[in-house]
Amino acid sequence: MSLLVAALIGLGSAGCGSGAPAVPDQDAKAPLQIWIRKPPGAPTEKTAKALAVEFTKATGIEATVTAIFEDFETKLQQAAAGKQLPDIVLNDTAQLGSLVKQGLVREVDREIVAGGDKVADLAWQATLGADGKSYAVPFSAQTFALFIRKDWREKLGAGQPTTWAELDALATAFTTKDPDGNGQADTHGYVIPGSTKRGYMAWYASSFLWANGGDFLTEKDRKFTPAVTDAKSVATVEWLKGQFCTAKTVAPGAVTMETTQAHPVFEGGKAGIYLTGPYNMARFDKNLGADKYEVVPAPKGPDGKQASLAEGENVYLMAGSKNEAGQQKFAEFAISAPGQTIGMAGDTDGNIVRLPISSAVKLSQVRKDPRWQIFDEVYRTAGRYSPAVPDWTPFRQAAAEAINAVVADCASDTKSHLDKLAETFAAELVRQGVGA
Repeated sequence: MSLLVAALIGLGSAGCGSGAPAVPDQDAKAPLQIWIRKPPGAPTEKTAKALAVEFTKATGIEATVTAIFEDFETKLQQAAAGKQLPDIVLNDTAQLGSLVKQGLVREVDREIVAGGDKVADLAWQATLGADGKSYAVPFSAQTFALFIRKDWREKLGAGQPTTWAELDALATAFTTKDPDGNGQADTHGYVIPGSTKRGYMAWYASSFLWANGGDFLTEKDRKFTPAVTDAKSVATVEWLKGQFCTAKTVAPGAVTMETTQAHPVFEGGKAGIYLTGPYNMARFDKNLGADKYEVVPAPKGPDGKQASLAEGENVYLMAGSKNEAGQQKFAEFAISAPGQTIGMAGDTDGNIVRLPISSAVKLSQVRKDPRWQIFDEVYRTAGRYSPAVPDWTPFRQAAAEAINAVVADCASDTKSHLDKLAETFAAELVRQGVGA
């Protein structure tokens, strides 16, 4: 609590002597309406409401929080149609392109956001539209690391994997050497959420694609060309297919598996290697046991590259708000030391800030679990966001369907599938007005 009090005291000096021009206050008395994409009643909703309470104490601006999880985007569009958009939306960075395309968010000038100079440049990248302008303020970041069954690995006398070859060897050992000692061939190496729903297969594959020197798209002067047929891209998908079809190290059912179905596969002892995010640590500590697994960075690719998909959440300042001053003040509070501290929620599962995006707060001062530092280091040294096309969603979906089709059919021709994907990408780039 002393850290929070100190941070709140520091807010005044951070917000008042910045020299940032004032934003016209259109309706300072209206309560700020904040929507978050979180399950109602979950610990994350409680944290968001605590953030709003402290924001009100610090600024005098009333704020209310509405947590919505199911059909969030649909309900947001319905609110827009009824001209009842909330003032603020806390939502995934991946939604930026769609929100900009629909005209639901307003542009943000990072130069006049108090505290914006303390936010990592990498985090600001997640706010950029295809035109190079910012349409949000960063709030939270996350990336991915390998969750490995430590007890299995040590029983088999294997070391932590530092190359793809070592990773594959460990996956094979988990599949063939009975690491749980029950005398049955019922364990596997990789847990892969490979469903096409919401583009999961492409979401999972992206970190490996980039680490191997491949890519989805190549960008030059804000124009894009498909890169999925480049040699490194094809090789990555071939490697992934090999785990499904040749080595058979992937847990069964992966091609239709979403993350909600993948989590129990890992914690239930069906497979021992899972590339996932820090939000699962509290769950796995409880359901599996913190002593039974470890968190390690994914190995560098064969060419020595390290890359990991970066994601997170932004503060979106919604268009048409009658309280633009309140919008900006909330965004500034969200990136301040108190805002980030409250959002991190210590070592609990109520966090809505996974990794802090501002140098105003240190991760180690808020969380004592050292495993968070692994994710923080991966994000800052190897984090990479999806391409800043106007709308990434159709690209991710098309990529997921193509890669899923390759790994689901062991007789498939990888190159021909990726050739067709490149054609789809090229047409979509033209449709979105960013084709080279």
